[in-house]
Amino acid sequence: MITATGITKTFKQRGGVLAGREVHALRGVDFSIAKGGAASFIGESGCGKTTLGRIIAGLESYDGGEIAIAGTPMTPLRPKQRQPHFRKIQMIHQDPYSALNPTRTIHQTLQAPLALRARQTGRSKQWMEERAAEVLSLVGLDPGSVLSRYPHQLSGGMRQRVVIARALTVDPEMLVADEAVSMIDVSLRLGILALLKDLRERLGVAVLFITHDVATARYIGDDGELFVIYRGQVVERGPVDTVIADPVHPYTQSLLSAIPVLHGLEEPGEQPVVPLESLDESQADAGCLFARRCPFRDERCESELPLLQVTDGVPQEHACFHPRSRSVIARPLSGV
Repeated sequence: MITATGITKTFKQRGGVLAGREVHALRGVDFSIAKGGAASFIGESGCGKTTLGRIIAGLESYDGGEIAIAGTPMTPLRPKQRQPHFRKIQMIHQDPYSALNPTRTIHQTLQAPLALRARQTGRSKQWMEERAAEVLSLVGLDPGSVLSRYPHQLSGGMRQRVVIARALTVDPEMLVADEAVSMIDVSLRLGILALLKDLRERLGVAVLFITHDVATARYIGDDGELFVIYRGQVVERGPVDTVIADPVHPYTQSLLSAIPVLHGLEEPGEQPVVPLESLDESQADAGCLFARRCPFRDERCESELPLLQVTDGVPQEHACFHPRSRSVIARPLSGV
C-alpha cells in the first residue's frame, strides 16, 4: 500500500552557536508496508523516526526520494491532489492530552471529520451519529457514557482510544502510531497495544509503529519488519524477532543492552555493547555515523559510510562493515 524510497529531510539549526547548520533528519530511508501489515521504527530521541512518521502522514514535506500510496507517486501531485491519498493515513499522536480540543465534547470531536465525509458522500446526520457510536465501540468505549463528556473527564487511556476512534472516522488504510503509549499509565498501555493489534486483524488497517521501546514494537508487529534508525539512517532491518533475538549492528546491540534487567528474575546478556561516548551532533562524520561511539570501529569505519546491505550468513539487512551476532538480550535465570 505504502512505499517510501530514498526519503531525505534536512532542517537548519535555529539559534545558538550552531545556527544555520544543517541537520540531516533522514538520510535515504526506504520501506514499504502492505495492507494490514506492520512496520516498527525504533531508535533514540532525535534519530528521525517522528519526522518520518509525519512525512508518511502528509504532515511534513520531504526533500528527496518518493512516496507512493496505492501505486500513485506523491511528488508530481499538487498539495490538494495529495490530500485524498494522505487521508488514508492517519496519525496517532504521542500525547492524548494535547491531541484533543479541551473545549469540545467527544461528540463534537468526532462529528467534525464525519461532517466532512457526509458532505462528500451525501450521507445523512443519522449516519453521522451512528458512525460516531460505531467507532467508539470499535475502540472499546461505551458511546452512551463517553459522547457527552469533555476530554478532561476521561482517563489517559480513554483519551487515546478517542484519538484512535477519531482516526477511524475516515476509514483509514494505515495508522501511524508515534510513541502512542509512552504518556499513558503503565497499567493501561497493554490495552492500547492490544487495540491496535486487534484493528489490524479485524479491519485490515496497516500500522506504522514509532517507538524507542523494543517490547512494544514486538507486540504490535510480531509478524512485521523492524527498522533500527540512527541519525536518520536505517542501520538494521529485518523480521522483528530476528532483529531482536540476533542483532548484528553495534547500535542495535547497544539499544538492546540498555533494556533494564529484573534482578532476581533475569541475568543480562553475555556480551553487552556500550557506546564509547555520548552522541554529539555537532561533530561531522565522514564515515559510519556510529563510528565515534562504536567499540568495534576501525579505520575503514571512520572514513567510509556503510550502506544497508545483506551479507552471507546474516539474515537481516545491516549498514555495518563488521556485522556480528552478540548475546545482548537478558535471559531468565535458571530455575525461574
